[in-house]
Amino acid sequence: MFIGPDKCALQIRNSKFEIRNFRGAFTLLEIMLAVGILGMMSLAIFRFVQSNMTALQLSTDTAATEAQYEGLRELLTAEWQSLSPFRAAMTGEPIKLNDRERDEIKWSCGAGPGLLTRYAPGDFIVRLRLQPEKENGDRLDLGFLRKSKEDSDIGEGHETWVPLVKNVASLEIRYFSAQANTWVDSWPGGQLPGLIKITLGRADAAVPWEAIIPLRRTPY
Repeated sequence: MFIGPDKCALQIRNSKFEIRNFRGAFTLLEIMLAVGILGMMSLAIFRFVQSNMTALQLSTDTAATEAQYEGLRELLTAEWQSLSPFRAAMTGEPIKLNDRERDEIKWSCGAGPGLLTRYAPGDFIVRLRLQPEKENGDRLDLGFLRKSKEDSDIGEGHETWVPLVKNVASLEIRYFSAQANTWVDSWPGGQLPGLIKITLGRADAAVPWEAIIPLRRTPY
């Protein structure tokens, strides 16, 4: 059958148009590959963001914990360096309960920022010690147990508990004796020790926290 030149040219143009349309479309395999690549990229981005958020959270928690212990060091330094050597009456006693060091130190002082009460009248008897977070609980908190010196009640009913550090495993206190030129585990009173070493067992770390606090900024 003879096809005229006009009709033949029209068929050729239609064929080229169909070829162009076919080349401009995506096959199902190409679409599946693109979706798979996008999925893997999304998963990689999610894991990257998740790991960074976890690392940031751990870093923030660690910084907050270290700041808590550094604040304790500054607080004890401010409090003990402000004590009067003649009326502080500092005593220390080593205590161990259930194989855990729970030493205690006691002193007398007036109100001040180191005691966390600036304008309270009169003097206080203060003890740094460990105390259960809850009654009959295993978790221990470190804090001040303070009581007005004018209060004649012997019990702990009139004492105020000021928590300083949560979840402490143990508390060990040592005193540097200038006369013996060594560290001792108890302090009988009288003259203040030159140095006090605080060692706290940490529930969140294998290595205990330790601070050596000088009590004498200038010679008495």
